[in-house]
Formats: sequence, structure tokens, C-alpha cells
Amino acid sequence: MKRREFITLLGGAAAWPVAARAQQRERMRRIGVLINLAADDPESPLRVAAFALGLSQLGWTAGRNVQIEYRWGAGDADRIRKYAAELVALAPDVIVGHGSPIVGQLQQLTQTVPIVFVSTADPVGAGLVASFARPGGNTTGFAIFSEFSISAKWLELLKEIAPRVTRAAVLRNPTQLTSGAMLGALQAVAPALGMDLTLIDARNAGEIERAVTAFARSPDGGLVALGITATNIHRHLIMSLASRHRLPAVYPYAYWVRAGGLISYGPDQVDQYRLAAGYVDRILKGEKPADLPVQAPVKYELVINLRTAKGLGFDIPPTVLARADEVIE
Repeated sequence: MKRREFITLLGGAAAWPVAARAQQRERMRRIGVLINLAADDPESPLRVAAFALGLSQLGWTAGRNVQIEYRWGAGDADRIRKYAAELVALAPDVIVGHGSPIVGQLQQLTQTVPIVFVSTADPVGAGLVASFARPGGNTTGFAIFSEFSISAKWLELLKEIAPRVTRAAVLRNPTQLTSGAMLGALQAVAPALGMDLTLIDARNAGEIERAVTAFARSPDGGLVALGITATNIHRHLIMSLASRHRLPAVYPYAYWVRAGGLISYGPDQVDQYRLAAGYVDRILKGEKPADLPVQAPVKYELVINLRTAKGLGFDIPPTVLARADEVIE
């Protein structure tokens, strides 16, 4: 072989590892995302956008180096089982799951595909991870509540904005573990607040409407919606009933209030999708879920809708307004 041809060949060989590394960096990765809302829920595109933004800030672009498969559970157990199985069958590099029911289903199907959860209450109590610091297994993520005393704050807030209220309807799901834990915190503080609690199952629209309508026939009542999937799925109905029956109501998330609810106190669910993109990035780059600690919210938002307060015919106390992170006028 001539010297020139040998040098040319040698140079090309030296470039192979570089080209291979570049190709490996740009190879298509697959992410599954199972969200416990309907695809046409107004919140759904906001969560998708937040996740996409978080990924793009870290160099991941859909269609270029990552393929994202979205599925929508819509609070339906059968759909969750179906779509969880679909996503696991795709053998993705990582799956993002919203809430304990979805994550629990995914864990039944795979112990190897990494799972990053968002908006999940008490992941340790639910048996999804061993601890916040050392989650173990193939699962980690972002808890929506690290403990349940926040539900007591919802009842306290209801009493503060409407002191005349002595009866509170609590919308819950009796089959959900976290619903029971939140209810326990409410029941612990209710006597000191002079409040009687009425439990309303929020599993379907019919039972919500019947129960809230019956509750509203007696005076001095208000509503507390627990921060669970069932109330979130039916939030527009719940807010409509509160308005129709002129019931002051406290909600778990700000987007309820931006859509017409009265007042909320809780963490930002949409931002958890942006944060989850960071853990997905680290997993795609080789880190293990077991080594990534579960993160709890660091900030809770108090949001008030003064237009809704005016429609209900009462004023928000100045002491509450002074604490608000956002006031809608």
C-alpha cells in the first residue's frame, strides 16, 4: 500500500470513534409519559409544554434525539392499566408517570424501566419508594405533598375567609389511600375550628352533584376539595356547584382559581413536569433512579380570585389578602 493511501486510511480510522460518539449522542431515545388527565383537559397542554421546555433546555428535542409517547389516563383505572402496559411494551428509556395509581401500575409491569413520577402524594407511604433520600429500585421523582398537614390548612383557610361557616363538605375518594390520610388531618383540627365535616365521594359527576346539592340545603356551609385525582378530574363541576349554591370553597391548586375557583393553597403541579425533565435527562445520561432522591415541593402558593368572592357576596379578609402570592381581580 502506498504511503499516501495508508495515511488517508489511518486518518479515517482515527475519526471513527469521534463519529461513533456523535452518532451515539444523537441516537433517538424514547420516553413514555402517562398523565392522569384527559387529553382535552385544559391543563394537559400546559403540562406537556412544561415537560418539553425542560427537555429542550437540556438539549433534548422531540423528533431529533428523543421520541415522546404520551398517554392519558383520565382518572380511569381501566385506561391506566391499558396505557401503562402499552408504554412498558414499547421498552422506553424512561417513563414519566403522574400520581400514585399510575406509578403503582407501572411498577407492577416493570422493575427495570426507570420511572420518574410527578404529582405523587406520600410516595413512601404508598410503597412506591423506600425513602425520599434513597428511593431504591427503578423509581424516583417529585412528590406533590411530603406530608398531609396541608389538608388541615385548607380547613383553617376556609374558616378564616368565611368565619360563619360551621359545616364543611369534604370531597374525597374513599378508595384512595392518600385521600384517607388527608381526611385524617382534617378531622384532627375540625373540633378546634368548630366545624362539622360531611364526606362527599367524588368518584363520578352524578354523586358529586347530588351530594353537594343536598349539603347546600342547610346554611353556613363551605367546601374543601382534597388534592386527589378524583377532584381534579371533576374540578369544573365542583367549582360550578360551589358558585351555584354560593358556597365558599378552598381548592388544592392554583389553576382551579385561575379557572374561576375562589381560593387555593398548594404547590405548582405544572412546574413539576419541568423539573421531571431534569431527572429524565440525568437518567438518559446514565444515572440510576435509585441514586436520585425524591424531591418535595419547596414553595406553596396562596391564590385568590376576587371576582369569584364578589360573586359569592363576601369579602376576603385583609389578613388573607396580604399573604396571597397571586390575586385575580
